Amino acid sequence: IQEQVKQELALLQENYEKDLAGQREQMEKTQKKHQEELNRIQENHRLEQEKQEEIFSEEKKKLKKRQDKEEKRIERKANSNKGKSFEEMLAYVDENGNLSSTPPDPSKRKIINLDDIQLGARKEQAVEPADLIRKGNITFYNEAKGYGFIRDERSQESIFFHVNGVMQQVKEKDKVSFEVERGLKGLNAVKITLLS
Repeated sequence: IQEQVKQELALLQENYEKDLAGQREQMEKTQKKHQEELNRIQENHRLEQEKQEEIFSEEKKKLKKRQDKEEKRIERKANSNKGKSFEEMLAYVDENGNLSSTPPDPSKRKIINLDDIQLGARKEQAVEPADLIRKGNITFYNEAKGYGFIRDERSQESIFFHVNGVMQQVKEKDKVSFEVERGLKGLNAVKITLLS
């Protein structure tokens, strides 16, 4: 009998351990399921918070934009010319041609003869032939390319010349006489002769 009791006791012990292991496994599954559900709820909560913050941020931006717009409207209204008197809106031109808020001084007024005012292009006066011939020094001459510059003695301006306008052989620093004619890009020296 004792042997039988021992066997039954061992069998009960084995069944008890199997049940305990099954319950433990079931409890772990349930605990894992609950943890997954908790993680899902927390993630949903976090996403909802981010969405609320984004909506709040957008509302904040809209409110700021409305406030800026209102400030600009108030500033425009304060700086507008509506309601100002005619005298406050007038602008004057001073003796130098600049705009001013004060009327010009009548003592500085200049009287201008209408005949002195010239409309359109300036009329050129006839040039005497003696004034056409000028004297100067060759400051630069490139024989290979066939051009150079002459410094006029009277006006000290630099005048371009081409080898086609040279009557005699010249070189840099030579004193020459020449005539001037207007070209496409400005004055050109022609009929260049060497002075002795």
